[in-house]
Amino acid sequence: MSERRQLINLAYRLLGSLAEAEDAVQETYARWYAMSPQQQNVIESPGAWLTTVASRICLNVLSSARARRETYVGEWIPEPLPEHTEWSTGRPGGPTVDPADRVTLDESVNLAFLVVLESMTPAERVAFILHDVFCHSFAEVAEIVGRTPAACRQLASSARRRIRASQPSPTPAAQRAGIVRDFKQAWEAKDIDALIGLLDPGATAIADGGGLATTFLQPIEGGEQIAHAWLEIAHRRPGNMTVLERTVNGQPGLVAQQDGVTVTVFAFDIARDRITHIWAVRNPEKLRRWTQG
Repeated sequence: MSERRQLINLAYRLLGSLAEAEDAVQETYARWYAMSPQQQNVIESPGAWLTTVASRICLNVLSSARARRETYVGEWIPEPLPEHTEWSTGRPGGPTVDPADRVTLDESVNLAFLVVLESMTPAERVAFILHDVFCHSFAEVAEIVGRTPAACRQLASSARRRIRASQPSPTPAAQRAGIVRDFKQAWEAKDIDALIGLLDPGATAIADGGGLATTFLQPIEGGEQIAHAWLEIAHRRPGNMTVLERTVNGQPGLVAQQDGVTVTVFAFDIARDRITHIWAVRNPEKLRRWTQG
């Protein structure tokens, strides 16, 4: 069971959904405990066995997820995660979950990174995550994905190119936090000019309600169009709703709460002092880690 945290970390990056990651790890352990003690004793490295099985389960899930997401209502965004200290109640300093279930929030788990992973083939995603993020050899990756080591090297290289092409020059964390804070203040002040000034002219906003929460179904393209859309949201915002600065997948973000319950999580991508992407997750099934009480 000491491998559980590592498996959750791996499965979340592979699937972009903590709920699906937990199911995959649960299935992995079910297969382990289905074996007899004699069968278990033959396995030289239980950790390596668990990683292999979990990765193969995730590969199968990824292959079937594409078909499921074709029927998903609106856009599909990876499940956002709060800081560890916010996991149980949605508030810093609140009770936390079992440390084994925590996902280490590094650069390989920010929402912009996970969105790029979604554009990859399942084999590309698995090869890249296992090799580049979790430092498995291509021989080990080949055994998991059923390809040759050379083919896995090509898969990871292709994935790496996608990541490099999509990632802007890094913006310092404090600067990112300041831009998100400025956006929140401009939004609350209904200052359209300030909003436009903070958004890249080619910015994109995407929302995920999953058919369970009201939101815009198509991406909004253009900084000015996004500013006007957010101004409309501000005018419609209920009086009992508050917007809070929170860490979303290790990056500065915002959370909208209604009567203390999280109803929307906003993640941002920033390049050259401007917001280039906004992801608004409203699907309540993806907000269970944020819901108070």
